[in-house]
Amino acid sequence: FVLVWEVRSRRKKRSKAKNSGETSAEGSSRSELRRAQLEQWRDRFTQNLQETGLLMEKETANEKKTVHFLKLSAPWDVLVYYAEELCQRAPLQAQPHLNLNTSARVLDKLYIPNILKESVPNRPLDYYTCAFRKSKLNRFLGSSNQENYFTHTQRHRMVYEILSRTVYGKRKRAEVGVDRLINEGAYTAAFPLHEGPFELPGYGVRSEELNQRQVLFHFWARWCKWYKYQPLDHIREYFGEKIGLYFAWLGFYTTWLLPAAVVGTLVFVSGVMTMGSNIPAEEICNNGSNYLMCPLCNTCKAWNMSEICPMAKLGYLFDHPGTVLFSVFMSFWAVTFLEYWKRKMATLAHHWDCMDFHEEEERPRPEFVAMAPMMEENPVTGVKEPYFPEKTRLSRMFTGSMVIIMMLCVVMIFLVTVVMCRGIISIMMFHTGSPVLRTEAGTIANICSSIVNLGLILLMGRVYTALAEQLTKWEMHRTQTQYDNAFILKVFIFQFVNFYSSPFYVAFFKGRFVGYPTNYGTLFGMRNEDCGPGGCLIELAEQLFIIMVGKQLINNVQEFILPKVKAWQQKRTLEKVLGGNGARELQRWEEDYQLLECEGLFEEYLEMVLQFGFITIFVAAFPLAPLFALLNNWVEIRLDAHKFVCEYRRPVAERAQNIGVWFNILEALSHLSVIANAFLIAFTSDFLPRLLYQYKFGSDLHGYVNFSLAYAPLNYTEYPQCRYKAFRDNNGSYTLFYWELLAVRLGFIIVFEHVVFFVLRAIDWIVPDVPESLELKMKRERYLAKQALAENQEALLVITLPLYKMYIICIIFFLTVQIQ
Repeated sequence: FVLVWEVRSRRKKRSKAKNSGETSAEGSSRSELRRAQLEQWRDRFTQNLQETGLLMEKETANEKKTVHFLKLSAPWDVLVYYAEELCQRAPLQAQPHLNLNTSARVLDKLYIPNILKESVPNRPLDYYTCAFRKSKLNRFLGSSNQENYFTHTQRHRMVYEILSRTVYGKRKRAEVGVDRLINEGAYTAAFPLHEGPFELPGYGVRSEELNQRQVLFHFWARWCKWYKYQPLDHIREYFGEKIGLYFAWLGFYTTWLLPAAVVGTLVFVSGVMTMGSNIPAEEICNNGSNYLMCPLCNTCKAWNMSEICPMAKLGYLFDHPGTVLFSVFMSFWAVTFLEYWKRKMATLAHHWDCMDFHEEEERPRPEFVAMAPMMEENPVTGVKEPYFPEKTRLSRMFTGSMVIIMMLCVVMIFLVTVVMCRGIISIMMFHTGSPVLRTEAGTIANICSSIVNLGLILLMGRVYTALAEQLTKWEMHRTQTQYDNAFILKVFIFQFVNFYSSPFYVAFFKGRFVGYPTNYGTLFGMRNEDCGPGGCLIELAEQLFIIMVGKQLINNVQEFILPKVKAWQQKRTLEKVLGGNGARELQRWEEDYQLLECEGLFEEYLEMVLQFGFITIFVAAFPLAPLFALLNNWVEIRLDAHKFVCEYRRPVAERAQNIGVWFNILEALSHLSVIANAFLIAFTSDFLPRLLYQYKFGSDLHGYVNFSLAYAPLNYTEYPQCRYKAFRDNNGSYTLFYWELLAVRLGFIIVFEHVVFFVLRAIDWIVPDVPESLELKMKRERYLAKQALAENQEALLVITLPLYKMYIICIIFFLTVQIQ
């Protein structure tokens, strides 16, 4: 483990002091005092670290001694003590490697060659384990090999625990831990070292001789490995369980996207192949000139329905019986995916010895410690800690929620702006006089406004994420877990509204409040939007494509370019300080210091969760969404792998048994998708109106176009007898068919939701969260642990038998004496 701090040369400070006036004299004296305090903290911290038993070695980067490195390592006695303190798992008995890939097991049973499988060298061994006990050390496998008994990840986790507990100032002021020292500026970085370079050596070496980082780069992070299984055991061994679970979830999600993408593509292809059988579209193209449609705006002219022939045919691709069935399929897919992920998560948690992991009493965050106004006794530990009044925190959280509501109102304002922008663009297109622009005015307006909307979404997302971070800090959450959960909830609520408000508007509100001739609904003097010629679903598909796919492309470009730019800037800056201009070869710790600090998993999870919402909530309108998500995730896995292996400093390994609050968000989205798809099929799609028409008037859809068009009221004199799409009579009142259709729609929603949620509960009951084979392994492990940790059973037997024999001899001797 390495601690780094930088000290500016005094010559520069003196020169700056000479150039500045008296005002800077006070500032320089303050900076000198601050520098002295930081140096005192570092010395006290180092002294206390030595008392814990850590071994230290100090290095300076160059002759100017401006960058200092303190290398830390833990001897065997310290590791043994903290292994028991932290309840590390110790190996009892080796077991065969588990095949965690379902597809691999199926292909093996069918004797089909598996091109996805690859033998990765140096796979970590799998053991039955139990909690480590120093007194039972000789009963654990490999305990005689002190050099390799603890893995590198376990070692740096224990060293980080020591760094987090060590005092550097006054304990009453909670001046404890390396995190707060970094926050105060005493250290610039603290990180475990990577295990050598990631580049493969130029000469030929066997794969077994590669270090762990080279194995991960060669067999995982390279682009040519996009179709191979991820080496999850190697990832967990190198980066820890928390990062391992993220990549396991991302790989599992991507695998489950494959059947969804195949079915969605087949649905889209079936729509292309059956376009010729779309009777309503054929009637529009062949007899559309017979229908004079009412003007689309106050200054527009009437138009013939035959003008929208291409859009009517294209709209069928996104609104046919196949898309309805696909939305039902995706509702079941979402809930089934989460049920099976729970099983996978339980299997991995046991396989990685995290099944019984519960976070111990967390230490307060460094920022909380620095800003807390008072000290109070912790009811758990009995130690006085910084305290922030709960009443004040609740009032701050309430104020923060008001800010969130205000920002959501800003999003709604932007949405109204985009809607008005779309209306203005369509009117401008209609007034050009061009037949092409006039026909495609709605499509052009929708695409342009969607691009503008995407830009606003990304801009507002950046602004609000920064605002949410400041609000969460201001709320003064005590622990990092509380802080993370509050921050995730704030950002997700905003991003949910930010990304999904426009698709929700098109799916459920657009075209609902148009009115009819002589009684049109208006917003700020403009007539309310109606759905385009192909219906609202095709407009929803256009928006989803631009927002979802556009966001994915922009994010991938950013993830590919930004880390390289940041790394180049950081390397240039540090090369001036370290003197790495070719004069000497940089050491391992200097090379790692030039890498970027790991930014965590928040952005990665948020991106995938938002994608999950797109492919489940609005999938009825865009059956190709799972395909684009699948392609994106193949790229995403390699980008993230390359960042963690090649561009980031090695993060401190964190333990975890699940993906945390993100699973709850995914469950909420899956349930919301069932409701959204039910309403989308019932109210946005033409599936139910056509079905009811076929039931009442005939087995086919001949005459449906004429039936779905109403005549303008008699008092509409501008274009008498023009038509508009609605189930109304000549007075503008709803017809009986409309009310019958409304009853069918509501009935469909109720039946759809009840059936899907019933099947969900059935799957939840049938599919256990913990597989049966895993329960058997857990019982076996508990048995071995009981045997290993039994209190000297063998010793008791060895002692008891001789005592028993002596007792019998004494009795015989006593009886013999009595007889004599």
